Amino acid sequence: MSPIQIVCAVAVPLLWGYQFVAIKVGVMEFPPLFFLGLRFLAIALLLIPFVKRPTRQQFGPVAAISVFLGGLNFGLFYVGLGLGSGSISAVAYQLAPPFTVLLAWPLLAERPSLTTSAGVVLAFVGVVVLAAGPGLSANALPLLLVVGAAFAFAVSNVLTKRYGPFDPLMLMGWLSLLTVPQVMLMSLLLEHGQLASLITADERGWLALAYTIFIGGIVGFGLWFWLIGRCSMGRVAPFGLLLPVFALMSSVLFLGDPMTPKLIVGGLLAISGVAMTQVRPSARANLT
Repeated sequence: MSPIQIVCAVAVPLLWGYQFVAIKVGVMEFPPLFFLGLRFLAIALLLIPFVKRPTRQQFGPVAAISVFLGGLNFGLFYVGLGLGSGSISAVAYQLAPPFTVLLAWPLLAERPSLTTSAGVVLAFVGVVVLAAGPGLSANALPLLLVVGAAFAFAVSNVLTKRYGPFDPLMLMGWLSLLTVPQVMLMSLLLEHGQLASLITADERGWLALAYTIFIGGIVGFGLWFWLIGRCSMGRVAPFGLLLPVFALMSSVLFLGDPMTPKLIVGGLLAISGVAMTQVRPSARANLT
């Protein structure tokens, strides 16, 4: 990976990590699936007028990506985060990079090197350190929902790599449009108080929605799709393991959580593991 690609690959989990706080605030003001539907509706309205339509060959893959990335990944994640802890959700979601590396092996023929595998393991150890402590098993349902979201995200990554490269903004705009009916229908069936939330939500709720639309959505996923189109999944996916580090940092800065030795040690392990995945074996320098 080039230096600019590495900078972008670090920026994505940073933006998404701070988005945990925004989502947690947002789902306190809006029903979670309705909040998600508003996000994708706004992104679609902002992007669709300015991007090309998918070709006939692209439409099927874009629709499939919308199911796994939009409906399943975000749907399960928003509900799980709404029911559970932000920090535990951030940790559980880090199963997505190992899931992605594992799926990329049989589906994309991207066999990870020993160094990459060791880096993933080390980073995952850092995630486990962050998760260690009382209360992890207090409520299994939110945790299982977030794990399901992580697997759906991994599937969407592999689909994006296999059928791309896509124009990042085209993909974001059209998958958002296709996701809206999926999550709005589920919101109609499972939630209540949608219209009331539009009236009662305060400025924090609307600012949280704006962050998820512009920063986490358009900028974050624009960079992510751009990276997937240019780098192997074995290189890109491990950067996702930095997400809980930034998510917990955001909790310290904005939610008043304490900075603990566990946070420092786990964060350093995760960062070291991601750094290891970027050590390129001389005999396999073509994996960029």
